[in-house]
Amino acid sequence: MTGINSASEGSLPADAPDGFVRISNPALHRPWVQRAYRAHLNLLEQTMPFAVLVLLVDRLDGFTALTYWTAIAFFWLRVAHAVGYIIGTARLPLRPLIFLGGWLCCSIMAAAVIMAA
Repeated sequence: MTGINSASEGSLPADAPDGFVRISNPALHRPWVQRAYRAHLNLLEQTMPFAVLVLLVDRLDGFTALTYWTAIAFFWLRVAHAVGYIIGTARLPLRPLIFLGGWLCCSIMAAAVIMAA
């Protein structure tokens, strides 16, 4: 078996002809898969509000150098958060600080929306 499913032969159900089984309980996955799932959920928590704020700033013609660098910082903070979370190297206090940095970027974009309105 290749990919993330490394189950031994014969342990897969017969109704999984391609060898892929989606486990309904994320707690039963390997630890790195659980961390990837949590990183994905954290990404959704921040990316959707940030995307809405960026669209609002664009609609209100409120882009400045600050919003430009905020978007770049948000991207790289999210990459660092995901990589650190998945490989398990970003622990307390680093991972929460990176996550907080993402929310600070959202706050800066929200302030840009308010100032542009």
